Amino acid sequence: MTYSLDTLNSRTSSAAGSAGGVKRFAQEVSLILGLLALVFWLGALLSYSPQDAAWSTTGSSEAAGVLKAGDAVTRNWGGRLGAHLADASYFLFGFSVWWAFAAGLRTWLASLARGLRGQPALRTALARTKFWSCLALLMLASTALEWSRLYRFEFKLPGHAGGALGYLAGPTSVKWLGFTGSGLVWIALGVIAVSVVFAFSWARTAQRIGAWMDELIESRREKREIAQDLAVGRAAALQREETLQEERIEIEEHHPVPMLIEPTLVEIPKSERVAKERQKPLFSEMPDSKLPQVDLLDSALSRQETVAPETLEMTSRLIEKKLKDFGVEVRVVAAAPGPVITRYEIEPAIGVKGAQIVNLAKDLARALSLVSIRVIETIPGKNFMALELPNAKRQSIKLS
Repeated sequence: MTYSLDTLNSRTSSAAGSAGGVKRFAQEVSLILGLLALVFWLGALLSYSPQDAAWSTTGSSEAAGVLKAGDAVTRNWGGRLGAHLADASYFLFGFSVWWAFAAGLRTWLASLARGLRGQPALRTALARTKFWSCLALLMLASTALEWSRLYRFEFKLPGHAGGALGYLAGPTSVKWLGFTGSGLVWIALGVIAVSVVFAFSWARTAQRIGAWMDELIESRREKREIAQDLAVGRAAALQREETLQEERIEIEEHHPVPMLIEPTLVEIPKSERVAKERQKPLFSEMPDSKLPQVDLLDSALSRQETVAPETLEMTSRLIEKKLKDFGVEVRVVAAAPGPVITRYEIEPAIGVKGAQIVNLAKDLARALSLVSIRVIETIPGKNFMALELPNAKRQSIKLS
């Protein structure tokens, strides 16, 4: 009898699939039972009461004769079984029993993670031996330290501090190693055992804590620097506002608005000589000739653009400020706009020489973004100097 290759492969794969399904089912059942056991143990430990009847205590209600034996009220959340379990746990290990609970919880979480990822159990016989040995070492170190250091909490336990295990390991270690020596030894052994039981590295933990502290310090330093920058900015803004307010007060008190000198329009009288010597028309005897039209000539502009008063005010203040930056204090007293230039009459402060302003002509022109500035040192009939600045838009001058 012969079988096809597909038939053999299908039987093998189905057998492997059924075996894998059984393993997964067993793993899920063990996870559920382990979780129930941990929850029950946690409730029993949290609700432990010395008044519950257990194998190390008789219970307060039964001892007082209020209830019959067997009818004692159990305060433990797990009932009589929980009371016995909690009493035995605290009697054997004291408060160090929480290390055992934490190790069980960590083992259950690791099994759950492997189950969710579909990975099989990775622990070999050597790994299990190392885990249980380090857990026993951790319990031994913790109970011994509890017996020698935390004896003041002994009244909350059914037995000694550290339980029966601590009562055995604590006195022996203190006898042979002394109080301080035994403490150092048990702490060192406990630190080693904790890293193995909970599968972590103290070096990585210290590195992460150091990195976290470094980030915390750096973030606080950055926040402090930002706060300092903001404070400096607010102080600078306040100082600028005070300086600006002082300059405004100084301008209002000592620098009046420059007087605007409007150009006077003088009517030019007609010259009789020009009228006499004017050339006579050459083509007056040609009545049939047609004269050119008048609109061929350029018409005079009805309105000429001039410098606005706001521009005069701004330029006056700018001249005062730029000269003050160069160490020369002046005051603009008048401004006379013309078709091509605008003349600003300035009054130098006491002690300022005219040569200083003349030497600053090019620097002032560069500061005002102009090509050149003409400085008039003396104005006839006045004790002022003048600055002639070219206008942005020049007017056309007609000689007709």
